[in-house]
Amino acid sequence: MEHLLRSTALAEARHFWFRGLRAFVMPLIRRATAGRSNPTILDCGCGTGANLARLDRFGRAFGFDLSPVGLSIARQTGMTRVARASVTAVPFPSGAFDLVTSFDVIYSLEDEDERAAIAEMHRVLKPGGYAIINVAAMDALRGDHSVLSHEVRRYSRRLLDQRLRGAGFEIIRLTYTNFSLLPPLLIVRALQRRRGLRPEAAAHQEITVPAAPVNAVLTGLVLAESVWIRWFDAPAGSSLLCLARKPLG
Repeated sequence: MEHLLRSTALAEARHFWFRGLRAFVMPLIRRATAGRSNPTILDCGCGTGANLARLDRFGRAFGFDLSPVGLSIARQTGMTRVARASVTAVPFPSGAFDLVTSFDVIYSLEDEDERAAIAEMHRVLKPGGYAIINVAAMDALRGDHSVLSHEVRRYSRRLLDQRLRGAGFEIIRLTYTNFSLLPPLLIVRALQRRRGLRPEAAAHQEITVPAAPVNAVLTGLVLAESVWIRWFDAPAGSSLLCLARKPLG
């Protein structure tokens, strides 16, 4: 995971995938925090802390991660409301937050820990609070990145829906993303599996920023997708993005 975090820190400002994720997520954050005065926000598994600065625009954001490397990077960039902890034992009281987020974390957890993490996110939310969760999707897209991120599973809509409802969440929005990148991804990941997946130390190229012209084209594709996906669900894609709600009462 340290390989992933160090590579992420170098890439997340410019890489097309991270630009797409931010564009997909921002409308959901606005929806989840609308009408709330200075909402409290918790990023579960905050990694390098890059998302905390963006979440802070909507309220008061906190984060935690199990990796000392990720937290060190976060603190070096000025993030102070971060702690070291596990998503299976969130170090905050019940009902403390208006919004919790989890970006590409729970797919790397074994089943028991994954269920515990979802239950913890539900616990720390206020009644009526929201969760925004992003996970890897589609088994056909398993590849070198799966090794780098210690991927345990890739989700289908049905599986993520079941896991979240089982913890007591209501599903408000659930859609695939990165549909625009699906054809080349399917080809590349199939070729990677055919030749054998690279070991973790050699898989960092999966998160390296592509050459500028390629990165610009792919960025354009995901940003265009982020516009139409505000109104329409994608039928497939490399990720699943969910807006869920803790019921009132």
